[in-house]
Amino acid sequence: MIYLILPRGNNFGWGVCGKYLVKEMSAITEVKYIAEKFGVGDIGDELDYYFLKSQLIGEAEDKEIKDGVIKQVDYPILQAMDNITLLPTGPNLKGTFKAGYTFFEENILSQEYIQNGRDNYDIVVAGSTWCEEVLRNHGLENVTTIIQGTDPQIFNPYHSEKELFRDQFVIFSGGKFELRKGQDIVIKAYKVLQDRHKDVVLVNSWFNAWADSMKTMAASPYIKFDISSGDYITIMNKILQNNGLDLERVITLVPRPNALMARIYKNSDIGLFPNRCEGGTNLVLMEYMACGKPVIASYSSGHKDVINEDNSIMIKKMESICLNDGSGTQIATWYDPDLDETIEHLEWAYRNRDKLRSYGSQAGKDLEGLTWKRCAEKFVEVVEKKGSDLESRKCLTSYNI
Repeated sequence: MIYLILPRGNNFGWGVCGKYLVKEMSAITEVKYIAEKFGVGDIGDELDYYFLKSQLIGEAEDKEIKDGVIKQVDYPILQAMDNITLLPTGPNLKGTFKAGYTFFEENILSQEYIQNGRDNYDIVVAGSTWCEEVLRNHGLENVTTIIQGTDPQIFNPYHSEKELFRDQFVIFSGGKFELRKGQDIVIKAYKVLQDRHKDVVLVNSWFNAWADSMKTMAASPYIKFDISSGDYITIMNKILQNNGLDLERVITLVPRPNALMARIYKNSDIGLFPNRCEGGTNLVLMEYMACGKPVIASYSSGHKDVINEDNSIMIKKMESICLNDGSGTQIATWYDPDLDETIEHLEWAYRNRDKLRSYGSQAGKDLEGLTWKRCAEKFVEVVEKKGSDLESRKCLTSYNI
């Protein structure tokens, strides 16, 4: 049995990750799931909702754990970590073995936070090799990497040819609207293509529920950014219009469960991901590629675990940029993708649509092996094997004493 303390949701990375890990790990071993209260709307699917409910820990035990009455259990634990402090997210429950799972983009870490990683977990699992390297460079040794997965029942390369917009060149861009995700580069690059060619369309899925992270786009060197009042579509269309985009050739999507995104992906020609930093492997990128669709993506941070010369068109020209907090202290170094190279890749893709198929085909093949089932198997292996090794060492130590 494994206790799982993970987020849940249907249209943001951590929520999707938590939902699938519970589903897939419960198929391998018995789990006790601890989460904040949720309804069907939080999960986005009735079947998933009732299944996740069936895996929840009992109400009495849940209350005692969250109230601090129960502080330790006789089973291993997998728990999400805060992406800055490395502290446990949710109740700080102790077990026979504890693995923490983390994604972060602020890659200049204080030793206090590194010590949190040492003190609270037997092993820290990073969402990308980039994250693992950052932790190791800061002195944390009990760390490994497990890459996220995709659901092959939904995101697969079958029937990936467009059914709609066949006479247009459709560019897809996803991820919450913020400086880190690089949608300002998308807007600037798309504007160039829009002015050159009358048959290009931009489909964007950029909803951001976190206002503070959306406001980071004010630091963009490429776009005019001003948030007006109104609903999400109105706000986003105003930003696009202020930057010269023709709204007749832009489709702005409202948030939807990620399971409904495959049809969107398959009705586009190319995905554009000039992200400045990814602590994970970028779940939207992975799902898009799993559909057998070609991408233009920045070759940096977590993207390096997924893209290569054969399965993507890589943006390689980068310039380091420093991020500071409100007091002027540097908290991160990111990699700014070159705008001119991004535009060149987009123009090449527009003029060589037949050659894009080989990238998409290879992407679909490469992502077939990166499933949530594989991810869950890796976690069970780490938690059970490492936990067993830890118990053996404890027994040996006790014997020697």
